[in-house]
Amino acid sequence: MKKISFLFILFIGFINAQKLTSHEISLINNGDINTALPIYQTTDTNQHKTLLSLSSEINPIDPNTAVLVKRMKESLLSTDGGVGIAAPQVGINRKIIWVQRFDKEGNPLEYFINPVIVWRSELQNLGPEGDLSIPEFRDQFYRSKVIQLEYVDLKGQKYSEIVEGFTAVIFQHEIDHLFGILISDKKEKEKNDSYKKVDAFKRSDSATR
Repeated sequence: MKKISFLFILFIGFINAQKLTSHEISLINNGDINTALPIYQTTDTNQHKTLLSLSSEINPIDPNTAVLVKRMKESLLSTDGGVGIAAPQVGINRKIIWVQRFDKEGNPLEYFINPVIVWRSELQNLGPEGDLSIPEFRDQFYRSKVIQLEYVDLKGQKYSEIVEGFTAVIFQHEIDHLFGILISDKKEKEKNDSYKKVDAFKRSDSATR
């Protein structure tokens, strides 16, 4: 019974995943499957708009999804030391990412379809980040040290796992792309936010936070 219920939920998820548009299909199939898709840049006005747009779920068993996954990997491999990429970075506002798994032996590259962070630790690390779509930009950012991730593969099989450390940072960075969040804008927002310094050893009124 539980298996039937899960399959039903999975089927509903496929139905709710909006079909690829003719424009998206054209972009995905423009070129050989073994060639990299161009990586969008914030320096181009139209490409920047795509990078700032929200991404929607994709049907994992659509044949075009497999092509997009393959070509995204080629795009990542074409970079000089890139450790992750999201579909918006190749012009497709769909929920697919590639991440280099530094938490696994051999540091393999792995794809994730419709990834969702369902939990993140309050404990954070501060570390440097750059972006393949933002030329010559690098800064320090706070990220949760541990996350719990849910996603599906190209067969529609659902997975859940706990990720921590630098690999968790990559996941958070790439999933931000799916919400149109760029680290350059993230840093600017943090600069504009005002914080009141408090003495951690004294009581403070929560209303002043």
